[in-house]
Amino acid sequence: MKNSLITICKGKGLYTFIRAQISAQIATIVDFTLSIILNQGFGLYYMYATIAGSVTGGILNCAINYKWAFRTKDCKLTNVFFKYILVWIGSIGLNSGGTFVLTELLIRQNDIIKISDSTAFITSKIIISVIVAVLWNYNLHRIFVFRNSHLNNLIKNKINKIKS
Repeated sequence: MKNSLITICKGKGLYTFIRAQISAQIATIVDFTLSIILNQGFGLYYMYATIAGSVTGGILNCAINYKWAFRTKDCKLTNVFFKYILVWIGSIGLNSGGTFVLTELLIRQNDIIKISDSTAFITSKIIISVIVAVLWNYNLHRIFVFRNSHLNNLIKNKINKIKS
């Protein structure tokens, strides 16, 4: 954690962090809006709504990060997208699982804290999303997804084998 803060505050690291957070906020607005509309407007089960929002927000976030936030010039889009999917799967799992656990916990505490199911869902989604965004997404994007590394050659070889 300390090393992450030092990296963020050094030189262009702060600007990259700010751009990544703006990108994440745009994607989050799309994610939340879609999740809430699907759940509240169409009555879709909150877990399905969360996954649909996460997928849509994730695609948007990857595109913005690739072109603007991390200014990825030395990595091919296919390599970045493959690594992004790996991190994204973890993110969707953490967001969905965390939202489920916290929502159910809040709903079960209804006699202590008077909270509706929809308020418990929205509150849980916000809390879990912030935690996952800072601790999981940003760090893995910075050190793995949008960085050219020896893994890119390994991934490129695997992709070429799949294409063949």
